[in-house]
Amino acid sequence: MIATIHPYNITWELLPEDFILDDEPVDNVNQPPIAAALTESLELATRLPSTALVTTNYGICANVNDKVVVKAPDWAYIPQISVTREEVKRSYTPHLQGEIPVVVMEFLSDTEGTEYSSKRTYPPGKWFYYEQILQVPNYIIFEPESGSLEVHHLDESGYDLRSSDENNRYWLNEMHLFIGVWQGIRENREGYWLRWWDEAGHLLLWGSELVQQERQAKEREREAKETALKRLEELEKRLRDAGMEP
Repeated sequence: MIATIHPYNITWELLPEDFILDDEPVDNVNQPPIAAALTESLELATRLPSTALVTTNYGICANVNDKVVVKAPDWAYIPQISVTREEVKRSYTPHLQGEIPVVVMEFLSDTEGTEYSSKRTYPPGKWFYYEQILQVPNYIIFEPESGSLEVHHLDESGYDLRSSDENNRYWLNEMHLFIGVWQGIRENREGYWLRWWDEAGHLLLWGSELVQQERQAKEREREAKETALKRLEELEKRLRDAGMEP
């Protein structure tokens, strides 16, 4: 499949077998747990269809002017793929293997500003690649240390910085969910996290939170039973004191 954005000739092809992918390690220890938490809550809330694909630091590629371009966002959501997961090897190619991502995220960890790069010459910058080549509807930039969150939505003129609602959340129409910043502890990390909220404003919980919720429900049930039993025993005592057999 071929698309043309003047003066760029874009083709969607599988990554060549001999193409050497960037093998640098993730440069921030907080990136993997933040990405994993986003995916986990979607899955537990049954918001992750079997045809969808979530990628974490995984290459999304295109050929631009006959040159292979690969960018690996820290987190991306593809609503539907047209191949099996086993066929998505080493990288993902939109249009050829399924739909384009509807959300890509970058978690800031350096001072070089690569997430904002609109560099058009090869290799193109991330901003230019997501906006002009892939045309991803939502580009999210999150700074875990400060909790700063930017949501850029694609319109006719390019990415437009959105404003949050009264709850400091952003509605992502393609996900049918809100996204926002939450502060707390998970996996021994205390700080800022990205979280999902549904249409009614309910937080999509992590597994640990669901377990805690279940424990609390059982504890409330136990306390209710103990209270009821104690009241029954008090009533029986009053009846006996009054000369009546309960």
